[in-house]
Amino acid sequence: MKLLQVPTVELEARIKQELEANPALEEGVEREEQDDLLDGQEDERDDALEEFDFDEYLDDDTPDYKTSIRNHGADVEDKDIPLGAGSTFREQMISQLGLQHLDDHERMLGEHLIGQLDEAGYLRRDLESIVNDLAFTQNMIVERVDLERVLRVIQTLDPAGVGATSLQECLLIQINRKRDGIEDRVRAASMVLASDILENHYDAFTKKHYSQIISKLEIEEEVLKYALDEITKLNPKPGNSGGDSSRPVQHVVPDFILRIRDEEVVVTLNQRNAPELRISPQYKEMMDTYSSGAKTSKEQKEALTFVKQKVDAAKWFVDAIRQRQLTLMKTINAIVKHQEAYFTSGDETDIKPMILKDIAEKIEMDISTISRVANSKYVQTPYGTFLLKTFFSESLSTDSGEDVSSREVKRILQDAINEEDKKKPLTDEKLGKILNEKGYHIARRTVAKYREQLGIPVARLRKEL
Repeated sequence: MKLLQVPTVELEARIKQELEANPALEEGVEREEQDDLLDGQEDERDDALEEFDFDEYLDDDTPDYKTSIRNHGADVEDKDIPLGAGSTFREQMISQLGLQHLDDHERMLGEHLIGQLDEAGYLRRDLESIVNDLAFTQNMIVERVDLERVLRVIQTLDPAGVGATSLQECLLIQINRKRDGIEDRVRAASMVLASDILENHYDAFTKKHYSQIISKLEIEEEVLKYALDEITKLNPKPGNSGGDSSRPVQHVVPDFILRIRDEEVVVTLNQRNAPELRISPQYKEMMDTYSSGAKTSKEQKEALTFVKQKVDAAKWFVDAIRQRQLTLMKTINAIVKHQEAYFTSGDETDIKPMILKDIAEKIEMDISTISRVANSKYVQTPYGTFLLKTFFSESLSTDSGEDVSSREVKRILQDAINEEDKKKPLTDEKLGKILNEKGYHIARRTVAKYREQLGIPVARLRKEL
């Protein structure tokens, strides 16, 4: 189950680790193994590894632990994940901090504050809490004003907006910095207005009460539009531009490659998921040697125990990799067969309703197994690379009684919102009526749920000038 769940890149690290730890395991293909693993056929057992009775050679009082192998504890998960190269966001910030005119104490406080920034570059914690932390954990008495002074220095660093305590402050830092050096008088005036809106009319701005802003500032709609254009160019998450400060980088490597050949869907397993592993020929010879001779000395028995442990561990690992490949191919083949219309056309409206139970029943596997595959495996198609779980969806009924995928409904919902008049965006109720007119039975609350799943805000927040 653990090997089934790990991504392709991590699988390679896991195999490398096993090869280094077990001399009985090697890269390569057994001469006797000619069956194609990707066709889902079970390979024949290697004749050279036929079981023989080891008890015949070992004393009855040999402890069980000497003839068993466990490379990892039951709760131990493999943690080998490739790390991204280059400096992190926090390293870049600390490097910039070193160029500021700060004494050692201030620089220490600055590095502590940088360590408190979240992934988006914000300082979410209250300064008073940080003062208390320093007192309790480091026995350091610091005044809040000292932290505030150092924080203002951090807010001058790049990218603009880092160190802000709120979105409002983040946007203000950016717009005020952009104003410096702007020679175009019209654009400079728009930035001054944008700064005024963010500082004094932020609530009305976030709720898109534009008529209220126009009335209070006594400006024309066109003037407001120029100011809003400047605000929309700002970055609400400046920390992300420097990369994650702590998490290792994982690249998406497709587990399956799907192609269309002569209007036929062909799916193969990424060869990085199908390593060629075998039992070392030298260890096979050692097995044959020990099985053919009498074991009288303690050294011979210990050697036999060692060989058995390594060979058993190698066999287990090869079988586990083989089982992983078979499970992956059974699952993807069932999904492709169910969604063949979509994979042939690439049109999301061709995606059929499909739940985990549908695939589990087809390949006679547990739903939890299908869930592990669907939630962690990617397929590369002519239309993009997708997580398998994106092809699973609930069903809805049309006027004709036909079951359709919720993905199809979401696509129509997305198109309707893309084509709406942004000055008068469609409410959930109106969107529901559009879908009902097209023959889809859907309630307003379901429209709201699908809209939220698509990451689309309510009508009021989609309004534009």
